[in-house]
Amino acid sequence: MVISRENCEVSMEDSVQRRLDCLSRHFSLPLEVNSDLYPGVVKGGQGKHEEADPVVIGGMVLDIHATPSIPTNPRTTSPGKVKYELGGVARNIAECMSKLGTNPYMISSLGTDMAGNLLLEYWHSSGLSTEGIKKHHDIRTPVITNVFDTHGEVLAGVADVEAVEKFLTPQWILQFERNISSASVLLVDANLSLHALEASCQVARKYNIPVWFEPVSVAKSARIASIVNNVTFVSPNEDELIAMANALSGATIFHPIKRKGDKHCSTESLFEILKPAILVLLEKGIETVVATLGADGVFLCSKEPSITRMSLERAKRRGFSGQLYDTIASSCPSSNLSSGVWIKGSSHIFAVHFPAVPASVVRLTGAGDCLVGGTLASLCSGLDIMQSVAVGIAVAKSAVEAETNVPSAFSLSSITDARLVYSSSKLLVNQSRL
Repeated sequence: MVISRENCEVSMEDSVQRRLDCLSRHFSLPLEVNSDLYPGVVKGGQGKHEEADPVVIGGMVLDIHATPSIPTNPRTTSPGKVKYELGGVARNIAECMSKLGTNPYMISSLGTDMAGNLLLEYWHSSGLSTEGIKKHHDIRTPVITNVFDTHGEVLAGVADVEAVEKFLTPQWILQFERNISSASVLLVDANLSLHALEASCQVARKYNIPVWFEPVSVAKSARIASIVNNVTFVSPNEDELIAMANALSGATIFHPIKRKGDKHCSTESLFEILKPAILVLLEKGIETVVATLGADGVFLCSKEPSITRMSLERAKRRGFSGQLYDTIASSCPSSNLSSGVWIKGSSHIFAVHFPAVPASVVRLTGAGDCLVGGTLASLCSGLDIMQSVAVGIAVAKSAVEAETNVPSAFSLSSITDARLVYSSSKLLVNQSRL
């Protein structure tokens, strides 16, 4: 009898589903598996290696999502649905990248408990390496519980993720120096301890690997302060951006935006409000800020006018990522926005606004992770940063329309909105000082 790889994968996926179905008749998870940057600044590894894949370091989490069918009331339960979802910021980003044809190498930690086994089995059944995932019976696998409102927004949440800080140590990460040294890019999420973040970034710096820092939350985004000199990209939302700027300033200078009711804030006005905080990040040495604004889209910001043509030095295209590259490269030709008016000054900034695209929202929790995953996967395929952010926004739209944190699959037709996003992007030039 010959057992094919496909049969093995289906068997493992069925095993994962059976385990979930047995958890409780009340809980279920519909589980489906399916260059040049700035000259001389952001490079790939110095040594040659048969692979040039991205490395992702951070948390793998089992999410519990509770969604009421009617408005909730305090001190009592409400009818609704509760589902288990495979999550974790770094894990979501890596899964999204893999479904777009990239092969991320995940470094994380899991327990041998039910949650850990589910996460590990799914990862293995997806054909991704589990070598970098630390497994130990003393680890309590991270679990996050979110309660949503009837519109899909998070009302409250509790995160039990201390295992990431406790067990994802510098010693464990340094075992995979060879993988990091040959990576196209390194993504770290702020669930890591300060020591783990520093160790990861030191290895990346040693081999001249660009680093993408994902802030995770307002509280943890302040961890940027210890590694800012080694970070190339950051992807904060509005509140995380403010927190990061305050952490880097050493004082509470900036405050969250207060929106008045449903009054819409124009793109230009929003940029003027956020500009001082963005400049703090850029002036501290971060090269590229990808500020995610929810329904208001994305600000792509840098102090370099060459930002529009920026790409990773070590691109790799195969399978779906090759198709993605061909489709986007032909429909979204490289931008010449940087040939426009440029104002020099001590606090100059180059910024491009990308609009969001309308979506039929089911849940918003995976949108930011998929935006980053889509952007990184596109960069890894050889697309430039402008094209990649446009793809990231289109991928985020697919995420908010799905029940799971990461859609079960992507198709070229599902990210055709990238062309509209790209063609609608607008150059913003600032010439004022802080």
